[in-house]
Amino acid sequence: MVLFERDIAVDMGTTESLIYVRGRGVQVREPTIVAVDRYTGRLLKIGKEAQKMLGRTPANIIPITPITGGVISDYDMAVAMLKELITRVTGFSLFKPRVLVCVPGIISGVEERALIDAVIEAGARKVYLVEAAVATAYGAGVDITKPDGHMVIDIGGGTTDTAVVSLGGVVEHESIATAGKDFDEAIIRYLRRRHNILIGQKTAEEVKIGIGCLLKRNEVDIEEVKGRDLVTGLPKSVKISSSELAEVFMEPAKEILESVHMVLERTPPELMGDISQNGIVMSGGGSLLYGFDRLVEHDTGIRTVVVDDPVSCAAYGGGKMLLNLGNLEDGMRNFARKRRLQN
Repeated sequence: MVLFERDIAVDMGTTESLIYVRGRGVQVREPTIVAVDRYTGRLLKIGKEAQKMLGRTPANIIPITPITGGVISDYDMAVAMLKELITRVTGFSLFKPRVLVCVPGIISGVEERALIDAVIEAGARKVYLVEAAVATAYGAGVDITKPDGHMVIDIGGGTTDTAVVSLGGVVEHESIATAGKDFDEAIIRYLRRRHNILIGQKTAEEVKIGIGCLLKRNEVDIEEVKGRDLVTGLPKSVKISSSELAEVFMEPAKEILESVHMVLERTPPELMGDISQNGIVMSGGGSLLYGFDRLVEHDTGIRTVVVDDPVSCAAYGGGKMLLNLGNLEDGMRNFARKRRLQN
């Protein structure tokens, strides 16, 4: 029986949710998806169990992604999922936990309020919001309390956040909806157009993880993909190579590179000098694509590195910030309004 208060950090992304418990590290890592009964609205499964049902469910069970682009898209399901995940790490406690939540830089005031209400309803006592770029920088081991500029590129499942951080805050920021899922969609479109075969989102993601790349490898990897023939309607399998995917992925990759250029163009000259010296830090599942860091480095001329654990980086950063939770302001932060006032 746990009778003492716990502080936890939550990184609830479009594709994966992580919970960091102070003093214990990342304790929960689940896909951000729930399975719901269409007719009763009852929550059936969450996380990995719900993900296994994708494309294999009867008509009365539908998968729902409660978080889209880092913000809540289905309030009730987001509360239900958060409540389940928080209960896993807190157990029975006389004290509700204080929760620090990583949010995208483009979050609006309304979305902030919805997220805070959802986390409170899920069992939190106090809610602290921190921009994901700041948490990622902390997780990467960057000391952003100094007046020294650092650029962070976080390529998640639903959004790509590019930000320049300094003195514990975000100086310049750009968030676009092009991210990991767009690379999956590019594979689906390519196979449909080139091979007349239809595959699901899960299969596309497996192909991306298996042989996906943005620069051609020394040795060409080939993977067999199974799907449905669009002409006959029968099962069909084709082979796809990593060199094909390098060309397929260039379209979404260019959009991400454009957002990086936009942030660099708006960055003050003094901080540009810092970034040239400190380099660019990449995180998020999308940064694991082979050659992405070298592509960014070639395009910008700035040294680029991928953090050691890109998927968990923001959660670990949030975990480090739990040590100074007393110095943070809980509740609404109005990041969007503050950024407009700066401009």
